[in-house]
Amino acid sequence: MKTYELKSERVARLREEALAKEPGVCVERARYLTKAYKENEEKSKYIKRALAVKEVLENMSIYIKDGELIVGNQSSDVRTAPLFPEYAVEWIIEELNEKGNFDHRDGDKFHLPEEHKKEVLEICEYWQGKTLREKCYAQMPEELQKASQVKAVHGEGNMTSGDGHIVPDFEKALKVGLRGIINEAVEARDKVDITVFGGYDKRDFLDSIVILNEAVIDFAHRFSSLASEFAEKETDEKRKKELLTIAENCKNVPENSPKTFWEAVQLIWFIHLVIQIESNGHSASLGRTDQYLYEFYKKDVITDKTMDREFAKELLQCLWVKLYTVIKVRPTSHSGYGAGYPTYQNVTIGGSNYDGSDACNELTYLILESVAENKMTQPNLAVRFHSNSPEKFIRESASVAATGYGMPAMHTDEIIIPALLNKGVEFKDAYNYTMVGCVEVAVPGKWGYRCTGMTFLNFIKIVELVINDGHDPRTGMTLYQGNGTLLDFESFDDLWKSWEKNIAYYTRLSVALDVLADTHLEELPDILCSSLIDSCIERGKTAKEGGAKYDIIAGLQVGLSNAANAMYALKKTVFEDKVLTKEEVFEALKNNFEGIDGERVRNILLNVPKYGNDIDEIDRFTVKTYEPYIEEIAKYKNTRYGRGPINGGYGLSTSGISSNVPMGTVTGATPDGRYAYTPAAEGASPTQGTDVKGPTAVLNSIVKLPTLLITGGQLLNQKYSPDLIKSEDQFEKFVGIIKTFINLKGWHIQFNIISRDTLQAAKEDPEKYRDIVVRVAGYCAQFVTLDPITQEDIIARTEQVM
Repeated sequence: MKTYELKSERVARLREEALAKEPGVCVERARYLTKAYKENEEKSKYIKRALAVKEVLENMSIYIKDGELIVGNQSSDVRTAPLFPEYAVEWIIEELNEKGNFDHRDGDKFHLPEEHKKEVLEICEYWQGKTLREKCYAQMPEELQKASQVKAVHGEGNMTSGDGHIVPDFEKALKVGLRGIINEAVEARDKVDITVFGGYDKRDFLDSIVILNEAVIDFAHRFSSLASEFAEKETDEKRKKELLTIAENCKNVPENSPKTFWEAVQLIWFIHLVIQIESNGHSASLGRTDQYLYEFYKKDVITDKTMDREFAKELLQCLWVKLYTVIKVRPTSHSGYGAGYPTYQNVTIGGSNYDGSDACNELTYLILESVAENKMTQPNLAVRFHSNSPEKFIRESASVAATGYGMPAMHTDEIIIPALLNKGVEFKDAYNYTMVGCVEVAVPGKWGYRCTGMTFLNFIKIVELVINDGHDPRTGMTLYQGNGTLLDFESFDDLWKSWEKNIAYYTRLSVALDVLADTHLEELPDILCSSLIDSCIERGKTAKEGGAKYDIIAGLQVGLSNAANAMYALKKTVFEDKVLTKEEVFEALKNNFEGIDGERVRNILLNVPKYGNDIDEIDRFTVKTYEPYIEEIAKYKNTRYGRGPINGGYGLSTSGISSNVPMGTVTGATPDGRYAYTPAAEGASPTQGTDVKGPTAVLNSIVKLPTLLITGGQLLNQKYSPDLIKSEDQFEKFVGIIKTFINLKGWHIQFNIISRDTLQAAKEDPEKYRDIVVRVAGYCAQFVTLDPITQEDIIARTEQVM
């Protein structure tokens, strides 16, 4: 096993500054964006949006930190979140007026300087009645409001932010620069026929691309000028030379194609950064970085030898620190669905080419090494394996995972590529897939928004509603009624029919919530991002309006293993073996298994076989539990269907991020033996503590799911004690587990290699354990920044043995 130590003093300083910074809130974006919207209210949504982001880029504070090699900032300081009032302001007003600031939460705390509080509230006053969230709620039917309140569905994130979940065409940007994008937009604009319906919208969209791309170029030039100013005053010759190079870099990119690896990395960062300033949608990702940057690396490091490997690594590590500085402040009501300040900025390496050859190169290994040394929560590193992956790549990935850092996440081409082909993705595009955000997949520069990330559907809440004939004991509300309670079901078939009806009902509501949010999001177009998505310029449409080549989305289905275990437990104990009566179970659930009889009922329910142990009957039943949703969601299309993109439908996703915590904490006791208001199972992973047959059994269970359909991502977390991989023999077993995953064609696996005792100690003494990074869901977070319930959820996960 290898060890990874950060060698660069420069990166160590920048890293420490970022890690030590308490998250803050910056008013600048909200200030300048609001000013521009006020001044341009009569203009089209495209021009108004472009001018607003241009105003921000022209006036926001910029800085160059001592020692930085890659420059560009999201806000006035590192780890300081800009505000996006156009999406929602009610939560901002509420938190500032009722709590005084954003730092009185259980987790994901931010601080707004007191001197800016009045200005923020004045900005919010302008936006009241105009926001995305208010427009959504004004049209939301009562049944959808009730389903959202009981948390059978949850779409708050879709109504309080932009989309994100996308990878622009960085490869194209590297070839032509933003000047090439501008020229393409101008050429397309000159061909627009304004005598036909929609012509004026197309013209304004294409004009907005010109406005905003020019603004991004000017933004880079601001940094060029600042670097030149610093260079004039710099007395250290080495740093002066660096600053002069930075000035030249920012003068050339992103306007033009980069000449060097350094310029190429800088171009990628500027585009990625402004996409984050333009919109607060998370999971904007960098794609297959080792592929599109390799030609620049090869020229500078291998062929011309104008740059050494260590400096190239330092540039990458400076980029990773920059990714970590990007931060989003979310409403309290939604922050629990992504706990630990995640931004899900994914970098994907490895994989296969469409001719079957391996795609790994020297940059692949350098990226892996650079991320391991940095040991930060960003980027969210993913590796692509396939049947012919080099032994070296598998072992290097295993070595990084064995450090206990939670990265990389691992995926296999042999299931993901066929899944994409099954959805209509063209052959070469399917082989070029990348992970986006957590574990979802898309084709870089060719996919619309939210390949996953639509409405959350709470399977365990639906189990509770089925048992209570639509009544929610927590809120007192009654929703989809008339199917009977558990006491009314004469057979398991009666119970199952109610499950199917409820799933169909809430699936429909989840789609209705998607449509509501997506319809109003079109009023807040993402101009820069759309200009770098194939077909948007050609069609004269933003990605949200159907500009992308492909547009396949997915909601998030939460608590599958709980729901399956619960329904199976009722099937076995009540309707088949009759060791429990309906009345006994109903009463025990109502009372949260309290008392001697309640605990007796719980123990019987717990002793029923559980998903995740390679037991065919329950594993097949888990698939059966999922099938009503699979059949129902196939009936629906997204709002881009028929407007240009291929497919326009839905996939599946068991990537629920950290929603298993808030989805569980609103749900009463369930027949799988789960106590009331405790977390659900995470992702597609087995329920906490129930997978007792070892890691291979878990893998054998999870590959029985209909993985070919789960293009929105299937998430499997595994936790090992560090003691299990200390020796060479144990490490070989760990490598063997990864190879088994590859051979079984698993979608995804990731590892937390950290002991329960260490996590408990970190919870009690957070200052001492600040650097502990854990895999929460499809992303990593500093353990000490998580709220107590999420911390306990991670501690409670099964610690596997090999």
